Amino acid sequence: MPKRTAKANAAKSKVRAGVEHVFGWQKGAMRLAVRTIGIARARVKIDLANLFTNMRRMSWLLSNAATAA
Repeated sequence: MPKRTAKANAAKSKVRAGVEHVFGWQKGAMRLAVRTIGIARARVKIDLANLFTNMRRMSWLLSNAATAA
């Protein structure tokens, strides 16, 4: 495999690892399954799941920052 291809694959893998972890948690722990009629309702459901995930992550980051300080 050429070096530039390997470098591009490594960069893509790094991004995918971060994104897949979030979606995996949402599908697993949150039991997220989008079974709605209409794209608007599906977007709302996904947006709420993302909001909750971000709030949970922020809470975790703040608690770790408080214990580290």
